Amino acid sequence: MINNKEFGWNKCENPMQGSFLIEELTDMVEEAVLQEFERISERGGVLGSMEMMYQRSKIQDESMHYEHLKHSGELPIIGVNTFENPDAVAYDESAADDFDMELTRATPEEKQGCLDRLESFHKEHEKSAPAALTQLQEVARNGGNVFAELMETVKVASLGQITEALFEVGGQYRRNM
Repeated sequence: MINNKEFGWNKCENPMQGSFLIEELTDMVEEAVLQEFERISERGGVLGSMEMMYQRSKIQDESMHYEHLKHSGELPIIGVNTFENPDAVAYDESAADDFDMELTRATPEEKQGCLDRLESFHKEHEKSAPAALTQLQEVARNGGNVFAELMETVKVASLGQITEALFEVGGQYRRNM
C-alpha cells in the first residue's frame, strides 16, 4: 500500500523495469534543483536570497502546502489519512484521565545541580566571556564566519549568553503568517 499509494509506483506501468522510472525521476529532481538554483541566482545568490528571506519563506510555503495536501487527502499517508484502522478507538478525553504512565522527570536535586554548574561556569569565565561575546557580535555584524566564532565562544559562554548576544545583533525570529 505504501509503494502504491504514497510512493506513486502504480503511476508507472511496470515500476520494476528499473531504468526508465529511475531515469525519469532523476531527471525530474535535477530539473527542480536547477530551477531552484536559478531562482536563488536571480535574487543575488545565497546571501542575497537570505537577506530577502527567500529560503525561509520557501520552506514555510512548502511546509504549509505539504500539510494542506496531507489534510485534504490529496497526499495519501497510509494509516494517517488513508486506510485508517476501522477498529481504532476514537480519542476520549475521559480516558486520558485513566492513562497511567510514569513520566521521567528530573528531580529537584538534578535541576539544582544543573543550575549550580551553570553558575560555576559563569563565575569561572566571568572575565573572558564578555570579550568573547563582543567578538561574536562583531563577526555577526560584519558578515564573518559566525560558526567558527561560535566554536570559540562556547568555550567561555553559556547558550543563554550567546543567544542574548546574537538577539542584540539580529533580533529575534518571528514567523510571518
